[in-house]
Parts: sequence; structure tokens; C-alpha cells
Amino acid sequence: MARQTGPLKYKGTLGDIRHFKIKGLTGHFAGMIGGPSGEQVKTGAEFERTRENMNEFGGCATAGKSVRVGLSQLMKQMSDSQLTGRLTAIMKKINLEDMSESRGYRAILVSTQRQYLTGLNFNKNVSLDGIFYAPYTLTSSPARDSSSFSLPAFNPMNFINAPAGATHFRLINAISVISDFAFNSTSGMYEAIDSKLNESSNVAYSGYIDLSAPIASTTTITSTLPGSPTVSADVSVLNCIGIEFYQQVGANYYLFNSGNALKIQNIF
Repeated sequence: MARQTGPLKYKGTLGDIRHFKIKGLTGHFAGMIGGPSGEQVKTGAEFERTRENMNEFGGCATAGKSVRVGLSQLMKQMSDSQLTGRLTAIMKKINLEDMSESRGYRAILVSTQRQYLTGLNFNKNVSLDGIFYAPYTLTSSPARDSSSFSLPAFNPMNFINAPAGATHFRLINAISVISDFAFNSTSGMYEAIDSKLNESSNVAYSGYIDLSAPIASTTTITSTLPGSPTVSADVSVLNCIGIEFYQQVGANYYLFNSGNALKIQNIF
């Protein structure tokens, strides 16, 4: 793949060369046109491995989308432009761990491979650990339907690396359900094993906290799944913690567009 460095920019093809951009990357790219036809890929014996990979890739993309949908309330201010691709890549690692099905139909068993998602920062350019240093505890309920994020008294000026201009912050405790996914031979698609619980979520916030004033008491943020569901063994609950920054103007608080961070801290 060539990277275009000259002043000439065009759309479509020029001879046998096509020009294009790639989301999340700067600059312009060029490549040769051609390749097998769609019908060859769908039916040709030589493309059997390609069809297997495409099938599983589609399932991994579906599973990754469920993570984003469950936490959609936070995605705009917390994610980077390449999160979709990064989640699909993580789901593919999980997919490769399944030894119970043949290639092309391997399941995506998050419940048995939680380590791949644990620690994920939704914005790869903003690490929560580089912004928020205060000690805390994160405790899930025995029923796996709620989580408590608790912080003892602390001074934000000593434990938070806030962006310039911020006056306040809010802490976030979010839980979201991601089901295991398996190939359905009837529909010809990957589907959530527990579709009822998949993408169920709750996002809980602290109040607006002054960055310049010590916090004298314990702060506890509890997040509970709606409806008190029975959480099955086929799902995992993503427990995310995060921080948002604000500037107070009069009685209003204005959310910063950058500097906010969200991380999958635990999965239960």
C-alpha cells in the first residue's frame, strides 16, 4: 500500500491505481485495483479459508458492537476513532481460543476469556491510570447484578491530573452485559447466546466535585442492572470506571470534549 505525499489528490481511480483514505489515519493512500470477483470469493474452493475468516470476523464485529451499544451513553466523550477496530480485534483473540467448533464457526466465549477485555481503555490516547491515582475499591454483588465504586477521603489536587481549565469532575461507575456469541446455522449469523441480557447496562455518576477542595468523606457510587435480572453463566458483566471533567460557569457545568477517560477495570 502506497502513501501519497505529493500535492495531487483525486477520487476514484487513475489508470490501475485507486486513491483512498483510511479512517483514523492521516494522509492519503493508493493501491492497485483488481482482485477476485465477489462470486469467486463466495463459491471458489480456493477461497474456503477466506470465507471462514470472513464469517468469524463478522461475528467478532457483532460482539464488539454489543460492548459499544451497552455503553453508548459514554462512547461519544470516551472513545477514540479506532475503538471499533480494536474491539473487533480483541473479540477475534477470544474467538481463536474456542476449540469446540470447526474453523469458520468458532464461538466467542467472553465468559471464559475475560482477560482480553480487562484493562481496556476506550480511548487509547487517554489512559485512566495516567489521570486518576486515588485509592479505591470496586466490589461486585454475589448476584452479579451490581457494583460499588468506593473511595475514601482524598485531595483531588494530589490524585487527579486534570486538563487545563477544568474546575470540577464526576466519577463514573458503569456496568454492561456482554453475552457469549455462537454461530446459528439456521440464520447463518453469529448471535448472542443470552440475547435478553446482552447489552443491558447502567451508568452511575458521583456529584460534581470541586477539583480544588479536599473531599472529607467517603464517596460511593453504586451501579445496578435494571430489573434485577438473573445473570446467567453465558454472560459477563463489564465493570467500567471513569472520570469526566467540567468547567463551571455560573450555575452550569460544561463537559470537556477531551481529557475524559473510561476503562474496563473488572469483569464478573
